[in-house]
Amino acid sequence: MPGQLLARGVCRHLSAGHGFAVIEEFVPERGKRVDVMALGPKGEIWVIECKSSRADFLSDGKWQGYLDWCDRYFWAVDEQFPTDLLPDGTGLIIADAYDAEILRMGPESKLPGARRNALVRRFAVHAARRLQALRDPGALLDGAG
Repeated sequence: MPGQLLARGVCRHLSAGHGFAVIEEFVPERGKRVDVMALGPKGEIWVIECKSSRADFLSDGKWQGYLDWCDRYFWAVDEQFPTDLLPDGTGLIIADAYDAEILRMGPESKLPGARRNALVRRFAVHAARRLQALRDPGALLDGAG
């Protein structure tokens, strides 16, 4: 899928180039699923939504609901994407399957402390469960997190 390839490039860039821990398809709360959530070296939390086409972007009416779950919000698109469609006041990352470049930083809006703590814990549990599932695919893991 084109969006998953963009996510891979974004994750590679953020982890190798900026020291972030990244998770694809992360659920911060029931009913929401972000393409990439990134936890930075200073505890900052970024959400990145990957859009592979104009139609993909125009069909996404839920992105504003993700703003309450991050310190910075970004769109990740490829070089051919019509970036004039993207809303002002959001970050922009140009990506492909192998790397990415941050062209515009999303404005910072600090998460409240209690939400940040809960989100970091959920991030950690989710990452640990994904790792365990890779190491032991037959394990019965609790679906929470």
